[in-house]
Amino acid sequence: MINRQEYLDKLISLKDKQIIKIVTGIRRSGKSTLFDLFEDYLLKNNTSKEQIIRINFEEAEDDEYQNLLDHKKLYQHIKERLVKDKLNYVILDEIQHVKDFQKAVDALFVKKNVDLYITGSNSYLLSGELATLLSGRYMEIQMQPFSLKEYREAFPNLSKTDLFQKYITQSSFPFTLLLQDNQKNINSYLDSLYNTIIVKDIADRKGLMDTSSLKRITRFMSDNIGNLVSVKKIADTMKSDGQSISTHTVDNYISALMDCFFLYSVSRYDIKGKDYLKTGEKYYIADIALRNSLISHKNQDYGHILENIVYLELVRRGYKVYVGKVGEYEVDFTVQKNTDIEHYQVAWTAIEKNTLERELRPLEMISDHNPKFLLTMDPIPVTSHNGIKQINVLDWLLS
Repeated sequence: MINRQEYLDKLISLKDKQIIKIVTGIRRSGKSTLFDLFEDYLLKNNTSKEQIIRINFEEAEDDEYQNLLDHKKLYQHIKERLVKDKLNYVILDEIQHVKDFQKAVDALFVKKNVDLYITGSNSYLLSGELATLLSGRYMEIQMQPFSLKEYREAFPNLSKTDLFQKYITQSSFPFTLLLQDNQKNINSYLDSLYNTIIVKDIADRKGLMDTSSLKRITRFMSDNIGNLVSVKKIADTMKSDGQSISTHTVDNYISALMDCFFLYSVSRYDIKGKDYLKTGEKYYIADIALRNSLISHKNQDYGHILENIVYLELVRRGYKVYVGKVGEYEVDFTVQKNTDIEHYQVAWTAIEKNTLERELRPLEMISDHNPKFLLTMDPIPVTSHNGIKQINVLDWLLS
């Protein structure tokens, strides 16, 4: 088992604090395993087994917890098992399966002897009534599949380039490590995961009887990571192929893919004007191998693949990420954490002089004095171009 230390440390730092810990992320990103690690930590640190109450609602359809899908019965079940005069750690996995779960969450939260942790695979978990009910009383931890640094723990002897190739081919989802380098089995697993997301996380929630349009839009978005995407263009393309669909429906489907953490959107930011732009979003996917399985490897755009992975890493590191705009030029990522701002340009290679000049130009146009980076696969030491640091992207990812 790979130790998800970064996420585990976050949970430990929030332990015993009067706040609800909510772990969100795409299905099979490792949320349940994280709580296995957390439970082990509790048991090794003066917590008895009776003080830990854990229910996984993803399994509730087939086991003894079926009747707990009612929020009143769930609350009563937990209340009867609380150890008096001690702090109880209540962990509720995939709680969105419980009808009106927010009522049970609120009732448990007010109990002084409950430290509450919940997980979910949909961002709507934190929308609507729950967000209103728990305003200011929860902390969200967004979890992703393995980073390249975590993935290296499974293959410590591989070279950086071989590790990266395996990472984008065989997936960052934890379970794929158990499939023993069998690409056929990995692809079958990713296909099953994709269909579960489409059916359980989107179609069932939205009451869709026919998922063909949704699947087509998903493939289109997967094929266009890192590109500016127009909702109207998608609708027009589908109409020209004889499939009538409104821009509103397209927009709803893309939002649903973002809700279940399959896709991430990145808005544009005018660096000179210091203003957020309302049009021209880009999208990135949760896992490159999942993308490849959907589009049958037909578009191995390594530049955008690398850009996608850098985006996910910036999010892991706690940055708010935007596409930078400076005049007529575009900076791949302008990021902010607290008051710190950094600018990143990403390219597969910048060995050729003309390519290097092209990649540096947007960064050179930025007049502020914030750090600027060019990340490439080129095997060179850290180099400075008039203050712009060029770094090998694999070194940066593994640092």
